[in-house]
Amino acid sequence: MSVTAGALRGVYPILAMPFDAAGRIDTEILQDEVEFMIEAGVHGVGIALASEVPMLTETERDLALRTVVSQARHRVPVVMNTGAPGTDLAVYYSQRAEDLGAEAVMVLPPVGATPQETIRYYRQIAGCIRIPIIIQDAVHAQVSPLQAAQLVASAERDWYLKVETPPTAPRVAEARAVSDGRLGVFGGAGGVSFLQELRRGAQGTMPGSAIPDVFVRVWDLFQSGQVDKAETVLSQCATLLKLLSQEGGILFYLYKEVLRLRGVFTNTVVRKPAAEPDEIAYLELRREVELLGLTGRSKGA
Repeated sequence: MSVTAGALRGVYPILAMPFDAAGRIDTEILQDEVEFMIEAGVHGVGIALASEVPMLTETERDLALRTVVSQARHRVPVVMNTGAPGTDLAVYYSQRAEDLGAEAVMVLPPVGATPQETIRYYRQIAGCIRIPIIIQDAVHAQVSPLQAAQLVASAERDWYLKVETPPTAPRVAEARAVSDGRLGVFGGAGGVSFLQELRRGAQGTMPGSAIPDVFVRVWDLFQSGQVDKAETVLSQCATLLKLLSQEGGILFYLYKEVLRLRGVFTNTVVRKPAAEPDEIAYLELRREVELLGLTGRSKGA
């Protein structure tokens, strides 16, 4: 599958990174996780912050991307996060991702960079790769819709924006408006505001990896005009999504616990430092997963 202009649409879960008891990437489980996503009907997968990318060595980054690309076998596009504190490093990561088969990169801006520095950062990356760039707008490293629109206007390529600065829905609408619709916009932040974002012109979401089948179901219902049914499906998962929206390392543990309950992961090993959930948090999570009937594998939306 080659990615053409405007082709990225739909549900692109960010994979959780499985580690074995010794803390090494478990490539067999990572392959199974990719397969689980494809069975659920996702439109693409990503390796990014929710994959603990900042905690991986360069060798591990390559191993993770090679594993995911090989398992995906062009059935869905693979997105790799290549943001870095410095421009040269972000360029290197982006070129490496393209060389290893990623079909798009997602790039977080350097924390604390001025608006002008941020624009130069993205333009330099854009000049060194051919694949689409997804600009990541996060709470701690923001890219305004106007900045993103400036990039669209200045470079002949396919640009996307992943909006995670709350409130996300009006930011999606603003990004679409200021770019005259030329900027592809995805929601993120766990998919909590997925429907509100879709109503304002988002062309997809990049949530976590715990319930890909639910997000695909919501997407399919919305695309077929069954918005009320889509809202019902998503509202049923509101408590679970709230539990999964906790900050820091707790989020990594909880996502991996859901994947363990669903028969994908075998443990919840997370790279340190990371705060761990207490036993009550695990009990609350398990209760929601069981109430929603999400234990075990499910195919299709």
